[in-house]
Amino acid sequence: MQFQGTADYIADKDLMIAVNAAIRLERPLLVKGEPGTGKTELARQVAAALGMPLIEWNVKSTTKAQQGLYEYDAVSRLRDSQLGDERVNDVRNYLRKGKLWQAFEAPQRVVLLIDEIDKADIEFPNDLLQELDRMEFHVYETGETVKALHRPIVIITSNNEKELPDAFLRRCFFHYIRFPDAETLARIVEVHYPGIKPQLVASVLTRFYEIREVPGLKKKPSTSEALDWIRLLVADDIDPADLAADKKTILPKLHGALLKNEQDVHLFERLAFMARRDT
Repeated sequence: MQFQGTADYIADKDLMIAVNAAIRLERPLLVKGEPGTGKTELARQVAAALGMPLIEWNVKSTTKAQQGLYEYDAVSRLRDSQLGDERVNDVRNYLRKGKLWQAFEAPQRVVLLIDEIDKADIEFPNDLLQELDRMEFHVYETGETVKALHRPIVIITSNNEKELPDAFLRRCFFHYIRFPDAETLARIVEVHYPGIKPQLVASVLTRFYEIREVPGLKKKPSTSEALDWIRLLVADDIDPADLAADKKTILPKLHGALLKNEQDVHLFERLAFMARRDT
């Protein structure tokens, strides 16, 4: 079982090695990188390439580890008992299976994506240590132990918003997705926009990397934002020559696809003003 990328996902050699090493070691793959570098999409493409179902657990700031196992709806059970509903006699009627439980009981091996784990409380990763390590957990309401029928391939993403506990990191295989170079990004563009004019791609990427290198930029544009920008430029039939960095028009055309906060827009406006003043 080897992941070698897909026709829809450009994976470099190091990333493929990381995915296959994690599968071989039977450890979760922890993937970090800038937003928009394809961390979440990686799990989807691994599932597609290996012919496995994908189970996604999208973590939020309010997410608790217990929710990944199961939730017990005591309020509904109390209400049903007051109404004389016979469902109250079986506590299983009030257990809501979480994503880990679904992955553990799946009839075939699955890919389990735990997306943006760093959004949750700092204790969240530690609370999952035993379950991810042993591939089992205890259901206190029924006294049963749920064991994985097939060990899922676990892919965990993080935007590095907060440090993860050392004990959790020790149990993972780690890979950092570096921002793609111009050659790799050109291949990604070709996958999304087959047959796009090479001259336009060259001009777009030259301008794109110039923008990323502007000193003081608060949020550098990501791969996904580059693809959105190219889509707009193609739709508007922009001449590649118009994309060249011009001191008098330093704010990029259709910049709303690239610059996502007012500070960065004001930065470019100030640079344009200074450039005009110096001419």
